[in-house]
Amino acid sequence: MTWLITGGAGYIGAHVALAMTAAGEKVVVLDDISSGVTERLPEGIELVRGAVLDRELLDRTFADHDVTGVVHLAAKKQVGQSVEQPLHYYRENVHGLTVLLEAVVEAGVRQFLFSSSAAVYGVPELDLIPESAPCVPINPYGETKLAGEWLVRATGRAHSISTACLRYFNVAGAARPELADTGVFNIIPMFFDRITRGEAPRIFGDDYPTPDGTCVRDYIHVADLADAHLTVARRLAEQQSAGDLTVNIGRGVGVSVRELADLVGEITGYDARPVIEPRRAGDAAKAVASVGLITEELGWSASRGVREMVESAWEGWCLRHPEARSN
Repeated sequence: MTWLITGGAGYIGAHVALAMTAAGEKVVVLDDISSGVTERLPEGIELVRGAVLDRELLDRTFADHDVTGVVHLAAKKQVGQSVEQPLHYYRENVHGLTVLLEAVVEAGVRQFLFSSSAAVYGVPELDLIPESAPCVPINPYGETKLAGEWLVRATGRAHSISTACLRYFNVAGAARPELADTGVFNIIPMFFDRITRGEAPRIFGDDYPTPDGTCVRDYIHVADLADAHLTVARRLAEQQSAGDLTVNIGRGVGVSVRELADLVGEITGYDARPVIEPRRAGDAAKAVASVGLITEELGWSASRGVREMVESAWEGWCLRHPEARSN
């Protein structure tokens, strides 16, 4: 069996490729390298350069590599950018998925795993968010992920394809320093960027109805996330008949932004005392996953804590910014 991982040279994709190959799965990666890094890929994995919008390339890749399953991670994912460029996000994330699924159906592929997001929920006021919670996304990025889920499930039912949609919560950390997130769009690298430039981390709002007034989030180590992909992919491959699965991927544990800033300061040795700025529109006070379903269905649960996430992310940051260790 050969798995095609779209976006496999990206931050999450490279971890998924590593986990699957280390477990003995055969993998080929499709990535246009718009945000991916070729050096992230484990040795021996073939990289097909291109986008999921290229139907001819997809058909050739499925045939040349005898692809039997797809892990679809390629997508645009910056929330703010999606608000500014909704047409671009719908083209890349929804139309691109449509083209990919057309190729999947034509090639007779029977397993499809879709990278979704907790952004599909919007801002539910729940202590723990179950998969059954209403999906009311508040930005085009979340909308494209929800539309993607609909499209994946409908295609699976119509063409007897086993499908899974994984709703990620806040992904952090690195399995190896060279695989760390190279962007400065998520909170931990944003904190690193500011403290190493001599600036205080920013907290947007400290008057939320939470224990310390700052937003609470569920953080999942990227290596745990990759292990979840492997577990789900193997379940899809083992199924005797087509079915669909939608699960949260998180720890079910909330960490406040202030707690995270304190931990960053402790681990890095920098002064990470934050400055408080006004709330951002659309930020939920709390977003923590209910994770019982994936444990019940697949026996999977996260094993790494937030300290390990920050420590491993810091090692990756220092690899690319060696001057950060001079503190």
